[in-house]
Amino acid sequence: MPVRGGGTEMGNGVGGGRGGERGSAVVDFVLVGGLLTVFFLAVIQLTLVLHVRNTLIDAASSGARYGTLADRTSADARERAAVLIETALNADFARDISTSEVSFQGVRTLEVTVRAPLPVIGLIGPLAGLEVRGHAAAPD
Repeated sequence: MPVRGGGTEMGNGVGGGRGGERGSAVVDFVLVGGLLTVFFLAVIQLTLVLHVRNTLIDAASSGARYGTLADRTSADARERAAVLIETALNADFARDISTSEVSFQGVRTLEVTVRAPLPVIGLIGPLAGLEVRGHAAAPD
């Protein structure tokens, strides 16, 4: 038996039908998909920033340890850090490497400082946005 006057048919916009929401699933999909894509890319970028930072710290520390060997100098430490950074990342990250002898917790140490771009979009970013240091005890 047909229903009369209840307005329950799809698309007539009267009563409890869902005709006014037609196409909203597509809009929801696009909005949620876009939001998830931006969130995913932000997580990937954060991972890249942490990778670059950890690589620079490791290169600075390794360069400092290499420079404190008995037959090496601070110039060797700079060169070693630069080679490690160029191998792992690229030459742009190894432009500003400096060394100095400092007293760290009462011990004479060789300090290697690396200033590099902070990767904001991919590996592109402000030039001196990231500074890391590595220390190694200098021989007496």
